[in-house]
Amino acid sequence: MESRLSIAVWISGGGTTLRNLLEKQQAGLLNLEISLVIASKPSAAGLQYATAAGIPTLVVKKSEYETAEDYSEAMFQPCRDAAVDYVVMGGFLKHVLIPDDYVNRVVNIHPSLIPAFCGHGMYGQHVHHAVIEYGAKLSGCTVHFVDNEFDHGPIILQRTVPVRSDDDASDLAARVFQAECEAYPTVLQWLSTGKITIEDRQVRIS
Repeated sequence: MESRLSIAVWISGGGTTLRNLLEKQQAGLLNLEISLVIASKPSAAGLQYATAAGIPTLVVKKSEYETAEDYSEAMFQPCRDAAVDYVVMGGFLKHVLIPDDYVNRVVNIHPSLIPAFCGHGMYGQHVHHAVIEYGAKLSGCTVHFVDNEFDHGPIILQRTVPVRSDDDASDLAARVFQAECEAYPTVLQWLSTGKITIEDRQVRIS
């Protein structure tokens, strides 16, 4: 039997991305195994989805580690122990240094078209407010590899949505999330079938 891609999902909040991945997996649309869920705080509501699905969970608080290197080790060693192929950030809001053995093995989804409306402090509703206030006509989501800068790693896939004249941040967020629900599983399925290669910043899909 063909081995399935093993991932860890990192969360900080409600776990809507994790829920979407679980739904796609259960529908037979994702050939992967969610082996571990790590939350940045014990109150992360998304932990309930992991528990209901029988997935091992862990809470790692950044405040408990003195250095960035110690925090990185605390986040990645459980992933090594679980033999995780990729780390998938799903609404994970902490900055983590990427160790050498996980370079190009950590992916994130951001709710704008990087390099616009991204970087430190640009997450969730902050992004959508900024898009509307700027008067942008298009927004969307970006799936990218994670490096040691916020929202900076090589872009894998982007999906666009219109910004309507009567949108508020919640309206736009809902539309972008629908795009995320398609984009993220698509990328993970590509990873599971070995379709993605990287040359410098260029991500190629075979």
